[in-house]
Amino acid sequence: MVNIVKTGRIAYCIGLLGMVLPQLFYGKINGSFFPAWPGLPWVQLWTWLFSLFVILACIAIAFDIKGRTRALVLAGVLLAMLVFGSLAFELFIDPAHAHLYAWGAILTGLALNGGAFVVAGSFTDEATDKKPTPIRWLGKLIPLGSIFFSIMLVTYGCFHFAYPEGVVALFPHWIPYPMFWTYFFGVVLVLGGLAIAFRIKLRLAGILMGSTILMFLILIHIPLAIADPWGANAFQLTRIFGALAFSATAFLIAAKAAPKG
Repeated sequence: MVNIVKTGRIAYCIGLLGMVLPQLFYGKINGSFFPAWPGLPWVQLWTWLFSLFVILACIAIAFDIKGRTRALVLAGVLLAMLVFGSLAFELFIDPAHAHLYAWGAILTGLALNGGAFVVAGSFTDEATDKKPTPIRWLGKLIPLGSIFFSIMLVTYGCFHFAYPEGVVALFPHWIPYPMFWTYFFGVVLVLGGLAIAFRIKLRLAGILMGSTILMFLILIHIPLAIADPWGANAFQLTRIFGALAFSATAFLIAAKAAPKG
């Protein structure tokens, strides 16, 4: 079980790094972390600073260099960017905020943030009483990690019913009955997300969601990235790594729910 947890942490970090590293080439932060805020100064500087922060945090987490603390700091930064950046942008600036699809990026950011809290929870507590107050506060938010992740699952599942034609277009041509699979996996995501949120058969739900997302990565995201790896600031390529981080989060949730020993 220890090896599974370590592998899950590393996979999450690889996924996060895969989303961040293209930022250094394109000079702007991935929209899943922070929106294209009108008039924001020094965009390239913020991009480099944020990218460096994530790189260092992921190295520390992967090699367990005060991994729990580093994961909590990462989760705190992602949460602040989500609330004061992405959420504020959708509520007050984005003219398309009334449409469900406009919230896709913020849902991705929410799940990545949840993943950071889940990763933090996978470490043994590090003498919490000696930690700075903000770290102790962030530690109390660890249970929200799986909730954030489940919100993404349920809402993405609803996407399958709200925009079925758009989902069908993602399937490779050789998969038969794509509309059936669109609705089927919509149900799977909704039920899986609810099971994780309410801790119903949590280990099984985590394994099924991790396996389902991993399957999406192989059958859908990789072919799309091969067809257009660099378009729209490497959008399809970063989706592969986002799916990897999501899958790792689900497996970590399952591992934490597993019996000890």
